[in-house]
Amino acid sequence: MSNEATASAAAVPKEGTPTKKSSKNPKGNKKNMVVEELPEFVDHRIKVWDELYKKQSEMLAAKPDEDIKITLPNGNEVEGKAWKTTPYDVAMGISPGLARALIVAKVNEKVWDMTRPLEADCSLELCKFDSEDGSYTFWHSSAHILGEALELKYGCKLTVGPPTNDRKGFYYDAYMDGSKQGNISEKDFKELEKRVQKIVKSKQPFNRLVMKKEEALEMFKFNKFKKILINEKVADGTTCTAYRCGPLIDLCTGPHIPTTGLVKAFALTKNSAAYWKGDAKNDSVQRVYGVSFPDKKSMKQHLRLLKEAAERDHRKIGAEQKLFFFDIMSPGSCFFLPHGARIYNKLVSFIRRCYRERGFDEVITPNIFNCELWKTSGHYQNYRDDMFLFETADKEEYGMKPMNCPGHCLMFRHTARSYKDLPMRFADFGVLHRNEKSGSLTGLTRVRRFQQDDAHIFCAKDQIFQEVKGALEFMKYVYDAMGFTFHLNLSTRPDKYVGEIKVWDEAEKQLQKVLETFCSEHKMKWATDAGGGAFYGPKIDIQLEDALKRRHQCATVQLDFQLPKRFGLKFKRSNECIEEPVIVHRAILGSVERMMAVLIEQWGGKWPLWLSPRQVCIVPIAPELIEYAEKVGKILHDRGFYVDVDSSKLQFKKKIALAATSKTNYVLVVGGKEAAASSVNVRTRENKIIGAMTIEDFIGRMQDEIKEFK
Repeated sequence: MSNEATASAAAVPKEGTPTKKSSKNPKGNKKNMVVEELPEFVDHRIKVWDELYKKQSEMLAAKPDEDIKITLPNGNEVEGKAWKTTPYDVAMGISPGLARALIVAKVNEKVWDMTRPLEADCSLELCKFDSEDGSYTFWHSSAHILGEALELKYGCKLTVGPPTNDRKGFYYDAYMDGSKQGNISEKDFKELEKRVQKIVKSKQPFNRLVMKKEEALEMFKFNKFKKILINEKVADGTTCTAYRCGPLIDLCTGPHIPTTGLVKAFALTKNSAAYWKGDAKNDSVQRVYGVSFPDKKSMKQHLRLLKEAAERDHRKIGAEQKLFFFDIMSPGSCFFLPHGARIYNKLVSFIRRCYRERGFDEVITPNIFNCELWKTSGHYQNYRDDMFLFETADKEEYGMKPMNCPGHCLMFRHTARSYKDLPMRFADFGVLHRNEKSGSLTGLTRVRRFQQDDAHIFCAKDQIFQEVKGALEFMKYVYDAMGFTFHLNLSTRPDKYVGEIKVWDEAEKQLQKVLETFCSEHKMKWATDAGGGAFYGPKIDIQLEDALKRRHQCATVQLDFQLPKRFGLKFKRSNECIEEPVIVHRAILGSVERMMAVLIEQWGGKWPLWLSPRQVCIVPIAPELIEYAEKVGKILHDRGFYVDVDSSKLQFKKKIALAATSKTNYVLVVGGKEAAASSVNVRTRENKIIGAMTIEDFIGRMQDEIKEFK
């Protein structure tokens, strides 16, 4: 089915549409108003659904009875009937217990409802909750359940309700219309969860409906948000899909779990205000977050991790350790304090050292470009709303650069290139600006001003393998140093793409070969994300996994065949043949700001010595020893370490406690004995006493730890 809408929300009445309200709240307490019966607009929505669903069912029943072959991951083939046999039927044939535990299927590598009939010969993979597609589908369906509860309680206007970006739960945005319902608060959670339990116990099936654009507009005509999504995402003359569970009907691509009964544990976690589409110019909505699992044990474990995540929040630790802050005078642009700048600069210098070892050349490019550049690259046409644009006194339009690749194309084109010049690896830490919507700004993870460890490799087609594999080896070295594990996906040609299919096919084969080789050498696995590539080329998506088992998209390796065409990039072979280079877009840290946030939460503020902004604190046990403490501090400082000397009048125990609170890696206690022997008494951050060491021995210890990224 073509061009299915990507929204996930429920229709609600337009302003002024009456609903059947409870006779409770005689004093007109709008804040706690409860809709005891279904809003009247639901009748219209269900009526349209019933008419269309009946036609769809009749059409499916009339399909010819054709045999199909279904190939399982182990190579076994199962016979079925086109438009009749479902993945659930296949699972039941294997084991009823297996069927009951399944969340979603993958048909020809695309996610598919367990209860949706198969249409032709296909490959079939069955997914449980512990798979990435299984958990994502489970939380997507749980968002619909939350939406149904919100609609039943408030009669509110639902907008969108997807899984969260970190794939650890979901949320739903509801337009409350302040003149009627007021705001949602945590006091409402208990009643909402009770409504959810009723929905779960009723085991409502998720049913899928394909409909035309005009039919969707009629079904959701009472919801201005839904109408916007339909008109934006569904082209004229094409179809979209909706899903129904109970009275809720949601415009949605799916897929979904078979029934609401699979949700055995459900909890609402927090709520906040947000803007429709993240734009402060739009309506304000109430966002309610939740999480769910197929068993209660998983819920307990998750809630424990949530508590730990709150304690590790980079915004909280950043303030406690005086690393950075934000100010309304420059929203989305971080002010890094001295200790924060130490970490930031260490990350950059670490990557710089790696660049030198791996044959990258660092370049510096302008921050502002004439918009003709962005028109050539295509960013102006597709990205201008996310750029900072301005007009000069001569009436020419310029823009702050949101990425480095167009500037690097100018550098490549600046002079004639031959095959002997390739590969050319340009690295750039230039400042980038993106006009992120104010409602989406979130600490260091979503900012307007940032730097990337951005690099673009200009190479010939026969060099793709070596360059992409080199990029993955580089990435592994960095992530190993930081204690991350990571997951790899090959994202292939999307429905909307540019270029020749044969070029795409060859590029995908090369990336697949790289992944097979890399994963074989490192005993890893990789997966395919069918249709997940960029419009200009396939890519390898890398998600790192932190100490709390959360996944973050930071690194990327992308092939680009289109920018060389747009900029007319050429190089000459030895036989005088002229060819276009391929660009490998490559980043490992990604945004340095975002990576810093991830690392703060990875280590909970307990920085490893090599990256720590507070490596040593020297504590003299008496005022007369301050001079010796400062002498030791100067020696360590001159050898490149970050050192503080506590010369305050606080008691000794208080000084030790403060060093521990600041997460300083080592505390050096110096007394008369240490001064006489030119030594220090060493304690770790965990207050483990190592004992007396000479200054040189202690320096050697730290240097060894730093070499090993400890």
